[in-house]
Amino acid sequence: MNKSTYARFEGSGNTLKLIQDELPELANGEILVKNTFTTLCRSDLYTYQGIRKEKTPTILGHEITGYIVAFGPDCPKFDNRGERLKLGDRITWAIYASDPEDPNSKKGFPQKAKHIFKYGHEQVSEESNFHGGLSQFTIIRKHTPIVILKSIVSDQVAALINCSVATMAAAVRLAGDLKDKHVLICGAGMLGIIGSAMAFTSLAKTVSTLDTNNNRLKTSKLFGSKYTANNVAELKRKFDIIIETSGAPEVMTDSIQHLEIGGVAIWVGAVFPQKDLKINAEFIVRNLITIKGLHNYNDFDLVSAVEFIERNIDAFDFSKLITAGFNLQTVNEAFDFAVNQNPYRVGVAIP
Repeated sequence: MNKSTYARFEGSGNTLKLIQDELPELANGEILVKNTFTTLCRSDLYTYQGIRKEKTPTILGHEITGYIVAFGPDCPKFDNRGERLKLGDRITWAIYASDPEDPNSKKGFPQKAKHIFKYGHEQVSEESNFHGGLSQFTIIRKHTPIVILKSIVSDQVAALINCSVATMAAAVRLAGDLKDKHVLICGAGMLGIIGSAMAFTSLAKTVSTLDTNNNRLKTSKLFGSKYTANNVAELKRKFDIIIETSGAPEVMTDSIQHLEIGGVAIWVGAVFPQKDLKINAEFIVRNLITIKGLHNYNDFDLVSAVEFIERNIDAFDFSKLITAGFNLQTVNEAFDFAVNQNPYRVGVAIP
């Protein structure tokens, strides 16, 4: 266990290379995890394609799961559910490590703390390595939220928890009580599918989904959505809550016109450069509309995401959303398949 192999990303247009490097001694507060499965998030694909820029070289992949193989000095003794951590525990962890004393952390926004460390997004250097999912090992840094996983959740499904599922748990938290509400999910990608399932299990009166891809709309019906359409006007109703995951400017502006008085819109998808929106302020004011932006999540949302998956592992076939069959040796083929075929997620098994 002195060395680890990882897939090194050096920039768009370059083939990922398998590199073997020495594992360092664990510093204060660190935990060594043997990765078992990583799924390729949309942001990974954007980086691979050059649409999104990251510091390079890096180790991509932040949707990860694995089990604890070593503890550093003064490491956490308990996870974020209060369970004692021990060797062999399979865990999920937040996509970030941040200072709990940072002012933004104290406000409830640890994902916006200064000097935040983000797994799958950091530069590989002599001082910092093994911080992405496309590696045999990850070093969990100090102040990273951690949750032990129950055995009922497979590695494949567990990998989804700390990005797409936790983000949607945060969106639902911001939206408030969904019971007996008419909920619209804009976008039927991974976030939208998880959002449909969460709205359904939160006892929403109706769950509707928008997307231009009819096959994805069919899938959303397997995850709690009752009504589907390519355009919000086709649904011929108003909504109490809209969770927007597509990031498409026209969808954001069109959909809020279909909010009930006092309606709430949660915008999640607009995480890339785009044109300014045109919104009528009088409409927002007179109809008591609330718009909330969301980027990533906090530690409570990670716990909520784990508990959502554990409660509903038999209710929804989450594994249906993952195209597996790839490993570190075929990681370039995994990226090419993900870009060309556009499945919900491509999974990479870590030997």
